[in-house]
Amino acid sequence: MGKRTAFYDLHLKANAKIVDFAGWEMPLHYGSQIQEHHQVRRQAGMFDVSHMGIVDLHGSEVAAYLRYLLANNIDRLAEGKALYTCMLNEQGGVIDDLIVYKIAADFYRLVINAGTREKDLAWMKKQAASFKIEIKERIDLAMLAIQGPLIKEKLKFILAPDQAQLLQNLKTFSFAMIKDWFIARTGYTGEDGYEIIFPVQDADKLWSAFLDADIVPCGLGARDTLRLEAGLNLYGSDMDESVTPLESNLAWTVVMDPKERRFIGREALEQQTKEGIKRRLVGLVLDGPGVIRNHQKVIIKNDGEGEVTSGGYSPTLEKSIALARVPAAIGTNCVVEIRNKEVPAQVIKPPFVKQGKKIF
Repeated sequence: MGKRTAFYDLHLKANAKIVDFAGWEMPLHYGSQIQEHHQVRRQAGMFDVSHMGIVDLHGSEVAAYLRYLLANNIDRLAEGKALYTCMLNEQGGVIDDLIVYKIAADFYRLVINAGTREKDLAWMKKQAASFKIEIKERIDLAMLAIQGPLIKEKLKFILAPDQAQLLQNLKTFSFAMIKDWFIARTGYTGEDGYEIIFPVQDADKLWSAFLDADIVPCGLGARDTLRLEAGLNLYGSDMDESVTPLESNLAWTVVMDPKERRFIGREALEQQTKEGIKRRLVGLVLDGPGVIRNHQKVIIKNDGEGEVTSGGYSPTLEKSIALARVPAAIGTNCVVEIRNKEVPAQVIKPPFVKQGKKIF
């Protein structure tokens, strides 16, 4: 039996198809993955993301520690703000991608991936040896993501007027505290929305309130097609410890200034930049029929081969799309090998969809 979130019984009640995800028993869909996808693009959906790790860092040296641990620079963070970053190994490989929130000068919160939880915590504790900090995993908290163009409107039905107003005014990559709820505006679907972190005992109450406001439960299947359309990486597919952020369309999350800031993996990234980036992550849109799947071969005329890292059908575009790691010199066209046939594809810079509309 896998691990279960506080919402497990509610998933069963909503007729979820349960699958194993990184050791957790999670909902894949509640009847129709495509319907759930459209629900988030057009209206409002909710996702149980309580399998993700919530880690609180306290202490007088927590900022110095995060400066060293993360490739993005937390000096850019004001209180109440969030930052997306990678945590790298000495070779510049991605141990995990995560979001860091600054609650106070000596208090930061990280949200890490479910599949890398144990590994991340072990690494963080190892690197913390020479810093005065406390690392605390918050297994007493649950997390729901509510996403979609109608979410802001629906807050009025769930919260008191002043609370709804506070959240409606919240900027992206910011967060607010309402009693013991921590509410951030950092989504993974390409739509507007919020992630709410709250005590486990509030799970039933919150789920019911969202259902009453017509915020429909959505599973991991729709979460994956939504993030792929938004051109967002999935850890373990689009990047892992064998590749750097520079090869993963994540150079924007690496901050080299100031030069004095030594962070783990910095030397490897400097070396890679000096030698020239050989591979990069691009978007592919299939011109012909068929569906692009992970690990299929991408062939570039006169420029070698690459591989699909995340592929699938885009319900919004009604065609197949993918992220693929390819030789850096790739042009605007390539072919994907699907069932021994070479199907032409267009090369684009992700994302594919923004606010429900095609943008390439």
